[in-house]
Amino acid sequence: MISLESQVLERHLNLFSHKTILFCGGIRDNFPQQIQNIAKEIKIWSWYFDYAKDKDAVNFNLEYKPQQELIIYYWIKNKQEANFQLMQLLSQVKLGQEFLIVGENRCGVRSVEKLLSPHGNIAKIDSARRCGLYHFSLQNPPHFNLNKFWKIKQLPQAESLSLFSLPSVFNDGEIDAGTTLLLSTLNQPISGKVLDMGCGTGAIGCYIKKCNPQAEVTLTDIHAVALASAERTLKENQLTGKVIASDVFSHIQDKFDLIVSNPPFHSGTDTAYRATYELISQAKWHLNPGGELRIVANSFLPYGEMLTQHFGSYRILDNTTKFKVYSVHY
Repeated sequence: MISLESQVLERHLNLFSHKTILFCGGIRDNFPQQIQNIAKEIKIWSWYFDYAKDKDAVNFNLEYKPQQELIIYYWIKNKQEANFQLMQLLSQVKLGQEFLIVGENRCGVRSVEKLLSPHGNIAKIDSARRCGLYHFSLQNPPHFNLNKFWKIKQLPQAESLSLFSLPSVFNDGEIDAGTTLLLSTLNQPISGKVLDMGCGTGAIGCYIKKCNPQAEVTLTDIHAVALASAERTLKENQLTGKVIASDVFSHIQDKFDLIVSNPPFHSGTDTAYRATYELISQAKWHLNPGGELRIVANSFLPYGEMLTQHFGSYRILDNTTKFKVYSVHY
């Protein structure tokens, strides 16, 4: 089954005939593979490892230098991320480069007209499946400087710890209340091997390493900008640790004494529990005997039931009206 965006593109197969094509942005389906016999060449660039992990044709990198005749961009709901990716692309291609931008109306694709109009000619060429499809031709390339996109902030719980982040990374603004609550429970000495699952900027894992130099810390995420942010946060604070791209435990081989996470529950514009369910259901296979899984979550989420199902019981280490910190031991 292809996405709504791809169903709109499917109405314009003549635009793909015998061309070299780059798919990028929020592409999440197998539409590129379905048009291989129409196009001359297909390449895919994605920031999302859960999509890229099992596809040889996908480039999973923070930056990409396109050389294709046509670039097809799937609009991303996060405007900061869309701006970052599109400005990077526009700064590296030739004048006259052709783009097709497609996205759902509810995700704000209409704003692409305002974003790209200073840089060339843009026009809507189709509207269907609650989506918009735009054609863009580059005339005025932007100047793109990656260094200008970095944000730096101090972690209130450890004022000597600086967090580095790129646009759209979780916790790239102020530290959220859930993470703050979770950090408040990490006040006992921690040793052994620690996994920060869904690390974002690396706030949790780097805080643990800063306060417990003897701990061996691994940070993982599916988002390319999160991995780059976590790597820089470690480096700039002179902390040692591993940073691994993994879809939950897909590329995690080790066992740990503590797995800690502020897991996401949004996927695009929808609520999704898949990642947290896999985290809870598979955690015991990645914990050493006596090891702990500690997560923070919105109070209304059914994670207590999941933890009971897979661990028999759980403890609430702390809670507010909005969040709970859960702990289970293996």
